[in-house]
This record gives sequence, C-alpha cells and structure tokens, in this order.
Amino acid sequence: MTPAALAELVRKSAAQIFSDRGLDHSILPERVTVERPRNPEHGDYATNLALQVAKKAGLQPREFAQELADVISDSPSIDSAEVAGPGFLNFRLAASAQGEIVWQVLREGKNYGRGTAYEGRRINLEFVSANPTGPIHLGGTRWAAVGDALGRLLAAQGAEVTREYYFNDAGAQIDRFVRSLIAAAKGEPVPEDGYAGTYVNDIAAQVLREEPNALSLPEDECHETFRRIGVGLMFEEIKKSLHEFGTDFDVFFHEDSLHTSGAVASVVEELKANGSLYFADNAWWLRSTEHGDDKDRVVIKSDGAPAYIAGDIAYLRDKINRGFDLCIYMLGADHHGYIARLKAAAAAMGHSPDTVEVMIGQLVNLVSGGKPVRMSKRAGTVVTMEDLVEAVGVDAARYELSRYSVDSTLDVDLDLLRKRTNDNPVFYVQYAHARLASLQRNAAEQNLELRSDADVSLLTHPREGDLIRTIGEFPSVLKKAAELREPHRVARYLESLASAYHKFYDAARVLPQGDEEPTPLTYARLALCEAARQVLANGLSLLGVSAPERM
Repeated sequence: MTPAALAELVRKSAAQIFSDRGLDHSILPERVTVERPRNPEHGDYATNLALQVAKKAGLQPREFAQELADVISDSPSIDSAEVAGPGFLNFRLAASAQGEIVWQVLREGKNYGRGTAYEGRRINLEFVSANPTGPIHLGGTRWAAVGDALGRLLAAQGAEVTREYYFNDAGAQIDRFVRSLIAAAKGEPVPEDGYAGTYVNDIAAQVLREEPNALSLPEDECHETFRRIGVGLMFEEIKKSLHEFGTDFDVFFHEDSLHTSGAVASVVEELKANGSLYFADNAWWLRSTEHGDDKDRVVIKSDGAPAYIAGDIAYLRDKINRGFDLCIYMLGADHHGYIARLKAAAAAMGHSPDTVEVMIGQLVNLVSGGKPVRMSKRAGTVVTMEDLVEAVGVDAARYELSRYSVDSTLDVDLDLLRKRTNDNPVFYVQYAHARLASLQRNAAEQNLELRSDADVSLLTHPREGDLIRTIGEFPSVLKKAAELREPHRVARYLESLASAYHKFYDAARVLPQGDEEPTPLTYARLALCEAARQVLANGLSLLGVSAPERM
C-alpha cells in the first residue's frame, strides 16, 4: 500500500464517520496528508487529519482520531492504528500490504511513479533562451538541466509539454556581436561594448570561409552578411552543446519573426482597441498597474519604436493562440520584473494572469580547490556549459544543477564531483543502481530469477520495511516535484532511496552463499532489490541522468 493509497483509505474512513454522524463532508480536505513519522517506533505512517477537522465538526480530536482508528483497523492492509498525543494517528501496515508496493513497481516498470495530475493540460515550457552571442554560460546551463527535468516531470504527470527556446535574434546585443565578428575578421581590437573570446575569432573565420569577400562589401551588406552567417553559426553551436548535454527542444522560436511578420504591430493595435494602452508623453503605455504591476510599462516609445515588452506581449499571444493553457517562463536572476508585466500582459489580452508562470533562477558559481573558477578557456569572460561538462561530465553536471532549489545561489564544487566516493551525490545514487544491477547478474549466474509467486509478506526486517516505504513514496514525490516545479526533490529522494538500499544490503543478505539453497525469503528479497533498482532508474531518467549497470 503506497502513501497515496493509505491517504485515500483515511479519507474514505473519515467520510464514513461523517456520514454516520450526519456531518458536513465539505470540512474534509480533498487531500489527506500521510507522512512517515520521524521516529520509526511510532509506526510506518502518521496523519494529523483529526487535528485538522475535528473541532470544525464539533468533535474532540482524540475522540475523532480513535473513531478513525477503529474504522481503519478493519482494513486487511492495516496491522494497527493507534492514537498519539493530542490527536495524531499512527499506522502500521500489514506485511502483505507493505509488500504489495514491490509488486506494483515490478508490474508498472518504467511507468511506476507516473501520475495524471496534469492530464489534459497543454504546457509551454520556455527555458535557457540564451542570447546567440556566445556559448551558454553557467546560468543557462542550470536552466538546461532543471528545465529539461521539469519538462520530464510535467509529462510524467500527464501534461502535453512543448519545450521551447526563444531565439533572441533581434536587438542591440546582436549588433554588438556582429561588430565584434567584423572586428575579429579585420584583426582589430574588440569594440568597447563587444564580445571577446576565441569563439568570436573562430566564428569570424568561418564567416570568411563561407563568404571570402564579406569584408569588401558595402558596410550595410557586410554587416548583414556577418549577421546572417555569424548568428546562425553561433546558434548551431548552442543547439549542439544543448543536445550533447541531453537537452533538446521541440520549438526554436525566432524573436525577429515577431517584428517581420507584423505580430508586434498587430498586438499593439489590439491593445489600443480594447483600451489596455493609453497615450502619454508621446508614448503608448500598458495599463499594467491595473493588473498588479508596480508601474505602467512603455510599449511604444516616443520615437515610435517598440519597447522590448512589445515583443514579449506578441510572443505570449502567439503561445496562447497555439493552444497552451499554461506558459512557464524560466528566467535569470535579473528578471524579477517580468513576473508582474507578463501576467499583466495576459490580463490585458483578456486571459487569466495564471496563464503565465515565471520561475527565477539564481546564479551558479564554480569552485575548485576552495577558490572560485571565473575564466573560460574559450569564452574568456564567463565559464560555459562546455567548461563544466569537460570538468565533471554530463551526468554529474546535470545531477548537481538539478539537486538544489533554483531559488538559491549554487556553488558547484568541481573537486567533489570528480570523486568516485559516496561523498559525491551523483556517484552515491548511480553506485546504488550499479550495485543492484550487479546483484541481479550474480543471481542469474546462480540460476536465480525473479519469481511471480515470491512471498513478499516475508519482508519483515526493519531495513526491508524502510526500503519498501521509501520506494512507496516515489509517486507522491514526483507529483509534488511537478506541482511545485522543484526537480531537486527527485534528486534528494534518490539519495534517501540509495541510503535505504545500502543500509538494507548491509543488514540483510540477499543471495545464498556456498552450498546454501535459496529460500522463499531469497526470492522475496530479489524482488525487493529489483523494485529498488527500477525506481532508481526511473528517477535518474527524469533528471536526464544515466543509470549505469557497472561502475
């Protein structure tokens, strides 16, 4: 019995009591909280439902908790239900019910843990979207890992997810990049506000290989040639780096298309017509304060040119017109102002502000030898995705970047991630999987296979119980991680599962030794070990990290 199944049993039991007493069912929460108590001696699981609802229903918490215990105890899945403290209810599962979790994992395989919380939802998930003016820096690399993991989590909860990259190929930064390429091609110093690094020289040389006469063209044509070829080359490098990092996108949307297609002009006229824009100080302003923004935003500047937000509004309209009911933006630490303005843009177009959700990610720093690493071999001024991957590999990089809440600044310890010891979190989890795969190979060498009639009710050792209950938490962890947009919950869970397995392995021998014959407990433990391996593999897959069978 999983925690979710136990929670449903508790709710149904409470509803039965409410019906018997003629009480209002609306008092009961839609979701009952069932958790593992900190002290295992108190039971396998506990709920505080009686404390939540008893007084609202005119009951005493301990009295209601006892009634709940009496009803739940009738279930064959429950070994005992006891009231504790002011109204907590502690449970112990029957061995057969606890072991059923093992069979559920083995039945569902790669699908174990998946749910339906977002079934029917169409979600646009935009992340990374780094400017095509240089290699992806560490902030973008963090989003590549976290965004990809979040997309996998949302899809695992039934959502139809489109992973989108907003290609910023319009604006001043592109002009600075092009001028930097031209200067490099001419052998001149980097422009004052330009981009430096060997990658600029490499791309400039590639442009000249494709268009040998580019520098002799009239200034406008020269600029356009370096822009067309150079930006394209840079973007292809970015896509290649992302693909090698295990992050692929369904859509690459070009910012420039919003202007050339007339989408920006169209949405401006739409907002003028519905009264969401007003004219003041020779500019057109969005009434964004009416929708929670701290100030109104200029959409068309006094010189008649669109402000950056005009493109943002047109882009949001395009997403909504494509049928997405939730648009998640994953933005950098300096983009807090976008939260209110994008929600205001949605409201101005007649949509719910909740159509928009903005996640803000904090900075990433590399540390080696206790000192910060600040310079890239290739980019010169920033550390890039390639630098991190070269230092620790894709798996370690993705796991470490996904392991922490994006709300916090992250210091990545390169020395720790290079270690092949249990101090290294990704090694710790992957080693647990490899150890389980090795155990199954050893079992096969002894002609021991998983048996469909294995008696999992024999799994009564405390370490077996800990491991089974940890396995049973996986579906609720995934659901919560998707709901809160927190993939790091999956990483932390995998570490607790690896810990539970290692402790079980140290305390309970699985395979017979010497001339010993296998027993029913042998087959039960083999099933448990395969369930643990499957869950580790499922969790690592959702983080985009490999589950090695040998290490």
